[in-house]
Amino acid sequence: MKHHVDIALTAIAPLVWGSTYYVTTEFLPAGYPITMAALRALPAGLLLLVLARQLPQGIWWIRAFVLGALNFTVFWTLLFVAAYRLPGGVAATVGAVQPLIVVFLAGMLIDTTVKVSAVIAALIGIFGVGLLVLGSGISLDPIGVIAGIGGAVSMGAGTVLTRKWQAPVPLLTLAAWQLSAGGLFLIPLALLFEPALPPLNTQNFTGIVYLTLIGAALTYILWFRGVSRIEPGAVSALGFLSPLSAVIIGWMFLDQTLTPTQIAGAGVVLTAIWLGQRAGRLGTSVLSKTANSHFISKGECS
Repeated sequence: MKHHVDIALTAIAPLVWGSTYYVTTEFLPAGYPITMAALRALPAGLLLLVLARQLPQGIWWIRAFVLGALNFTVFWTLLFVAAYRLPGGVAATVGAVQPLIVVFLAGMLIDTTVKVSAVIAALIGIFGVGLLVLGSGISLDPIGVIAGIGGAVSMGAGTVLTRKWQAPVPLLTLAAWQLSAGGLFLIPLALLFEPALPPLNTQNFTGIVYLTLIGAALTYILWFRGVSRIEPGAVSALGFLSPLSAVIIGWMFLDQTLTPTQIAGAGVVLTAIWLGQRAGRLGTSVLSKTANSHFISKGECS
């Protein structure tokens, strides 16, 4: 039962992240991917840092900035580029290679077994999100596709390293460190590569507040909680919920079509997620059990 609760809470994060593409295109000013990423990361990180009231120590200064760069600076910059250049469902979909990346990176970096079932689940998921894309009947922007894949690689590496290093702090504190570090990297990049923002209207502010409080602060606490408790391949498989969420949101709010092929793709995606969780439960390693007891002893606040 506890495992199912962990999965359900972790699944909230990618479901919410699927709305990023809708919010980006409908609420935010176009053409400012790095600035929007900075406005999403840094305020959320500073807010959590005030609540956590704890700064990194020793080697964790370096690790916090490495994880912040992978999980937020690089990932969110490429995510916003993909969101601006591709329709929502497609933008979420091209990152579907992440679970496969995580499976192999986890095998290399934290000595988890590369299970055939986990690889099959990841491949099925990629096929499923492929049906979501092909079913939309639209052309793909090459830069948007490259950005989406690059973001998946970056976050996949961040997910595995977060699990490997096991921060000796509550999850709220870990999220605060990474969001703050990622945001600090993003600020100079935005100043260097993007023009000044135009005056923001109420709709812009609403989108930024949503992405900061819900799409960043809340969801990343839940995501890092899942990373600490669930086998890497299994938690990453939940990321398939993001393109599924994006497609459904596009259908509901943007009058995008939902074809029989896309509906079939949704079923395949859900099957892949189920297989990924089953593979994770059957292959939970000693490292996973040790990590869970470590985080529980520190007392997570999520």
